[in-house]
Amino acid sequence: MITFEEIRDILVDDKPMTVDEQTLQRVKDCHAFLRQFANDRIIYGINTGFGPMAQWRVEDAHLEELQYNIIRSHATGAGEPLSDLDVKAAMIARAGSFLQARSGVHEEIVHLLLSFINKGIYPFIPRHGSVGASGDLVQLAHIALCLIGEGKVHYQGVWRPTQEVLRECGLAPMRIHIREGLSATNGTSVMTGIGAVNQLHAENLLRLAVICSVWMNEIAESYDDLMSERLNAARRHEGQQVIAAMMRDIAKDSHRLPKREHVLYNGGHTEHVFAKKVQAYYSLRCIPQILGPVWETLQNAKRILEEEFNAASDNPIVDYEVGNVFHGGNFHGDYISLEEDKVKIAVTRMVMTAERQLNYLFHDRINDGIMPPFLNRGVLGLNYGMQACQFTATSTTAECQTLSMPNYVHSIPNNNDNQDIVSMGTNSALLCRQVIENAYQVFAIHLIALAQATDILAIQDKMASTTKALYDELRTLTDSRIEDKPFYEDIARIVEFLKHKI
Repeated sequence: MITFEEIRDILVDDKPMTVDEQTLQRVKDCHAFLRQFANDRIIYGINTGFGPMAQWRVEDAHLEELQYNIIRSHATGAGEPLSDLDVKAAMIARAGSFLQARSGVHEEIVHLLLSFINKGIYPFIPRHGSVGASGDLVQLAHIALCLIGEGKVHYQGVWRPTQEVLRECGLAPMRIHIREGLSATNGTSVMTGIGAVNQLHAENLLRLAVICSVWMNEIAESYDDLMSERLNAARRHEGQQVIAAMMRDIAKDSHRLPKREHVLYNGGHTEHVFAKKVQAYYSLRCIPQILGPVWETLQNAKRILEEEFNAASDNPIVDYEVGNVFHGGNFHGDYISLEEDKVKIAVTRMVMTAERQLNYLFHDRINDGIMPPFLNRGVLGLNYGMQACQFTATSTTAECQTLSMPNYVHSIPNNNDNQDIVSMGTNSALLCRQVIENAYQVFAIHLIALAQATDILAIQDKMASTTKALYDELRTLTDSRIEDKPFYEDIARIVEFLKHKI
């Protein structure tokens, strides 16, 4: 059993992926059972063709060739290659599937996959090709192509022929023993790997959204009861209470969040119009209610991903413990596809909230004139402050909203209608990735604005230590603006800064 935290350590901190002898023995036992069981039996993908060609028997003399053919014929991907991190995550997921000892593969493929993962050998996997059932056939075929010593890999930052890198690393290509070709290409590992990387970034963005929201309320000098424990407990939802608790922890040493009972409940107010808002705008006040469902969505997505990393997503399933081979559809990617759609919607909701907070900072009539229009510290009319930054944030938010339409329901039959309903899970994961990329851009602009607003109000010494620490980090990456000059390099620099916090 590999936990999501262990997956993160392998992906981000380059901790080696290892396997214990007991687990490896189960893989050996499963392989030995399948070799014996396959004698005089018709088993899909061992002595039959693949997909709709399963009705044709393959003669014994061609069984090894059959396994190579599924790899070579399906390496048909197109488009830009997936990132090294995505490929590494996909290989971890594929190894995790084999380690369930339900595929019947020889242990060699496990050892070779672990070597690829631990030595930083990343097969070329194009972006396009998967319909998500039978899993990620095309993209996994590109991994398998490299396992048999063909194709190309990204190694130490350079694209090189696989065979050359294998020799340099002292590795031998994978051999075919019984069904390694089909098992290497059949399953949900690519969509699962991309989903895991998405999860790391989505959780990172959520932490950032909470910090930014506390910072926003410090700028607005909101009353602190929006994050009250008793207020949020009255709604009962776990996520809302978690977010409120996170906000309280961040805000615990802030001097910019007055208590309502000290200001409005003291019996000293006789005015008919209050200078300070009694309640803040929703994008400031309703953060526990908005980000609570996001937290719960991400928690469920993490659970599904962790289960998938520890799942046998092959077909057929070889159960040596009961002595049978079961034919079904464990390669179907619906679990990942649906979760990635939900994650991208949740990330878009964070982006929308940040964009509305940004509008509060820029709009002097909304923020009651505590800051100049567009946080312009120069001469109004002559200088423009962050006016044009809002164009970028708004257009990028709009693209997130468009991309958040569900992909899970976009099934197109193919494969002679053998695959008559498919998950499009990898497409869902890749669309989620684009939303995440967009989110970082919007948050980068938002952070520049928060820092600029902090300078205008000169509240650095009254902020919470957490928000002040983020302000200090930002001031090493971007300066406070008076004169007009381009922002695009600052935005890109902050995007990379934020990504490295996963």
